[in-house]
Amino acid sequence: MKNLKVWLALAVLALIAAFFILDLGQYLSLDYLKQKHQTILDYYAANKVLTIAVFFSGYVLATALSLPGAVILTLAAGAIFGLVTGLIIVSFASTLGATLAFLLSRFLFRDTVQNKFGNQLETINRGVREEGAFYLFTLRLIPAFPFFAVNLLMGLTPIKTTVYAIASQLGMLPGTAVFVNAGNQLSKIDSLSDILSPSLIAAFALLGIFPIVAKKLVDLYKKRNAVT
Repeated sequence: MKNLKVWLALAVLALIAAFFILDLGQYLSLDYLKQKHQTILDYYAANKVLTIAVFFSGYVLATALSLPGAVILTLAAGAIFGLVTGLIIVSFASTLGATLAFLLSRFLFRDTVQNKFGNQLETINRGVREEGAFYLFTLRLIPAFPFFAVNLLMGLTPIKTTVYAIASQLGMLPGTAVFVNAGNQLSKIDSLSDILSPSLIAAFALLGIFPIVAKKLVDLYKKRNAVT
């Protein structure tokens, strides 16, 4: 098992290193997307299934390896496939990639972290077991929390994989829709700051906090009824 972890970690590091050594990040910029937009559309028109398959696989790989460029890929989905198809593709690709990153973190690091800091993390572990889905939903809704950090850190907790995947997909859906829709209007975007305004971020935060507040109020109501 230890050897498997070592080899897997080396493989992941090799893929990440290749991304930067080959400077693949140059293809994940807003300028490049706008320059090549029509060329990509023409290719998609002639090769629909292949384009979707390649895009989906690339998105999963990028998110699983926590590579930069997920925002540009999400914009690209809207620019290439349109709002509905793009949203479906990104929603499932991002969830699958996030879940793979989560499982990688869990397999490689969780045992070591929990063995060394289990006592200190007991309160966090208990909270995640009881309300992990609500907190994860909130984290996914607020763009200020880095996507890759949530994947890696949640992998160290006891949250169930199915709960993680479902809460992630639901939590990421509103933000995904915003970026895919923005990509569908690519010509109007000059920078990524044109997409997310402070008021929109605040709205996502309130939407994410609502389930937690609602649950707390329900628990409080139940306790009061039990006392009376």
